[in-house]
Amino acid sequence: MFPRLIYIFLEIIMNLYYLLPYRISYDPTRYPKYIPEAYCLCKGCLMGIFGEENFHFRSTPVYMPTVILRRTSSCAGGRYVYTEDYVTIPVGCTCVPEQEKEAESVNSSIDKQEMKLLVSQNKPSSE
Repeated sequence: MFPRLIYIFLEIIMNLYYLLPYRISYDPTRYPKYIPEAYCLCKGCLMGIFGEENFHFRSTPVYMPTVILRRTSSCAGGRYVYTEDYVTIPVGCTCVPEQEKEAESVNSSIDKQEMKLLVSQNKPSSE
């Protein structure tokens, strides 16, 4: 029952993958041996009327957790023994806004310490 569910799941994903670029991951010690993995073609995101690449956004993979069977080194009754293994596979791409980095703000914890020092220096004395 369980291997059949994996097969159905991968069949559904394979039908979706014709829309996306993907690579086939192969591992002979895992079931299924072949797993399609999506990858992003662009650094930015295609936007606008003419589909120009916009670098204010970045293309990033979307991952999905899934269960595979991993073959162990032991045998039982002349058959391989498998264990469940949880892996994440990339199934698509999405666009996320690119975070703007400020030149002054390298480390937020240092900034907070400096701010505390400035506030404590500017406090009026209670004498």
